Amino acid sequence: MKVTITPKPLAGVITPPPSKSQSHRFIIAAALAEGESIIQNVARSQDIEATLRCMAELGAGVRWEGETLVLKGVGADFRSAERKLALPQMDCGESGSTLRFLIPIAVAVRGGGVFTGQGRLMERPQKPYFDMFDEKGIFYERTDNALTVQGRLSSGIWALPGDVSSQFFTGLLYALPLMEGESYLKSTTSLQSSSYLDMTAVALAASGVEVEPMAGHGFLIKGGQRYAPIHARVETDWSQAGFWFAAMALGNLVDVTGLEQNSAQGDRVMGDHFRRLSWHEDVEIDVSDCPDLVPPLAAIATARVGQTTRLVNAARLRMKESDRLASVREELCKLGAQVEEGPDSLTIVGTERLRGGTVDAHNDHRIAMMLAITATRCVEPVTICGAESVRKSYPNFWEDYVRLGGELNWAE
Repeated sequence: MKVTITPKPLAGVITPPPSKSQSHRFIIAAALAEGESIIQNVARSQDIEATLRCMAELGAGVRWEGETLVLKGVGADFRSAERKLALPQMDCGESGSTLRFLIPIAVAVRGGGVFTGQGRLMERPQKPYFDMFDEKGIFYERTDNALTVQGRLSSGIWALPGDVSSQFFTGLLYALPLMEGESYLKSTTSLQSSSYLDMTAVALAASGVEVEPMAGHGFLIKGGQRYAPIHARVETDWSQAGFWFAAMALGNLVDVTGLEQNSAQGDRVMGDHFRRLSWHEDVEIDVSDCPDLVPPLAAIATARVGQTTRLVNAARLRMKESDRLASVREELCKLGAQVEEGPDSLTIVGTERLRGGTVDAHNDHRIAMMLAITATRCVEPVTICGAESVRKSYPNFWEDYVRLGGELNWAE
């Protein structure tokens, strides 16, 4: 669908939705436990629905009570894969977290699974898993539309490169405690996005599962553990809050509330970056630990008149819902911004005003939200094609936008 935004200032108080990253992690822990768990403040985004769908396929019971999830877990342990059930069919939608988290979990619980997805999901690299599976004797077969994995997970030493994605580590941190013996999960390179592993550790601890960080970028994981039911409340999402911080930086009178300042979410650095981008000087930001913040940071950079902003160490953004470095550059330039794209970076020089026009979200929720916020400082209307893509992570984004004073017209 297309939405046309008539540029107007936004104003009011906004509480962003619950953290998608934390919701994934609590849901998986609860689904592996024996007994009933209650998770409050969960948004029914497409990515969260994908994880719930997959956990139900593994045998978990799922019930919604408003914004509260009640999950009956499968009671997973080291014998789970011996139950001789058919391989689960795991429809991961477009959720990269769901796919990468659940590959080793499905092997641990059901001896494998058949994974499918939509959009660019099945193009995303899984080589770190494949290299380990080759070493451990776990079968995998990848086709254009599906990934089949089958075998037995074992305790022992598991080595992963840490500069690809922390999602591989999270998947194994959930699965290896279920093995009978002790495991050591180590990173063969410096570990990027380590803050996401902090969130994983919070969810594991809530379920009574122990993983011990070790010197040298690794984790010692005791075997034979079982997940306990949890009662948790999901925090407000710092990643989504980034777009409303961008709105403030672009001159909109928006007040963002409900954020936990001591959160384990790595994207809490948005507050620091927001303040830094208020400086009247050129700024370089290393986004290796907060790649999801690149679109709102880019939106802010367009308004730093005469100042240069460089967002660096962002190569992983090329394998998101879109090639996000290319999408940010292409669409902001259509609006009149000055953006240059490097192999792993964006360089943005702020301009007085943006003109507006027709842009494309590239089926990428974060591109759609970036363009909506940037539209507030355009001199002409902005038409965003694929505006419905926000449902992936922030289903009520457009309702919130209108509530703050945004003027929208929808068309097929």
